[in-house]
Amino acid sequence: MKALVLSAADAPLTVEELPDPVPGVGEVVVDIAAAALNHRDVWITKGKYPGIKFPAILGSDGAGWLEGRRVLLDPGFHWGEDPNAQSKAYHILGLPSHGAFATRVAIPRANVYEVPAHLNMEQAAALPLAGLTAYRALFFRAALKAGEKVLITGIGGGVALFAFQFARAAGAEVFVSSGSDEKLARALAMGAAAGVNYQTEGWAKQLKELAGGFDVIVDSAAGPGFPDLLSLLNPSGRIVLYGGTRGPIPNLNPQQIFWRQLNIMGSTMGNPTDFSNMVAFVSKHKIEPVVDSVFPLEEGQAAFERMAGGVQFGKIVLRV
Repeated sequence: MKALVLSAADAPLTVEELPDPVPGVGEVVVDIAAAALNHRDVWITKGKYPGIKFPAILGSDGAGWLEGRRVLLDPGFHWGEDPNAQSKAYHILGLPSHGAFATRVAIPRANVYEVPAHLNMEQAAALPLAGLTAYRALFFRAALKAGEKVLITGIGGGVALFAFQFARAAGAEVFVSSGSDEKLARALAMGAAAGVNYQTEGWAKQLKELAGGFDVIVDSAAGPGFPDLLSLLNPSGRIVLYGGTRGPIPNLNPQQIFWRQLNIMGSTMGNPTDFSNMVAFVSKHKIEPVVDSVFPLEEGQAAFERMAGGVQFGKIVLRV
């Protein structure tokens, strides 16, 4: 088979010919049609991820063919019995097991789902990891209800865009923030109620004036701006963190949290029930993943460079 291979940290990715995967007990081999990048893949190429083994075939998102059917892959393995948190054995396709940046991948049959009929293969490949993360954050953790006001930070990223699309489909009024005016304009064109550039002075005050307050905030940044997000929550509001790109949170005032009955929740990925429910939700509401760009597998290095630059709006996909 042909695969995009990472031979060492900070090394360029190269396309190589490798033996076809051999399925283990309960596994099948899927012929990959398209696969999508995640920030996780970029961090692995930089060596900033635990347990990296080289050479590695990355890729947690994939869609392809199995026994004549169009299928997409649930990238999470061994969640465990507790729906509230993953087990110690939980891991994700693309590390430590070889991932979807190849013409074939071995995966448990239980992790294979039908592609929603309205999606093409590139859209389907964009869905799994980011869609799952957004769905669990909104509906399992935050228990979003129709009519609530929601803020999605960092619009333009894969998870943020799915959270935006899912929240709107669920009947919420959705606001967004970004460091890019261009990305804000695109989100407004997609139906955002309003958007604010968090690089501007007084961005939190602007959001307060626009929305009044939020019932739910979905954030992946944390860092110094997190206390400002808490100030935007309505009493008993919920904020869900699925990342921490801006690092630790300084100057967090506990009185602000307990006196206003605020809820701070962490969330990552999701269990098989979350994945099944997410795919059904996408099918019901005919949600189309936002695809930023499509690269052939042979130009995988260029795709990674685009993601590392942070300019994308939506998912970057490899056509395999």
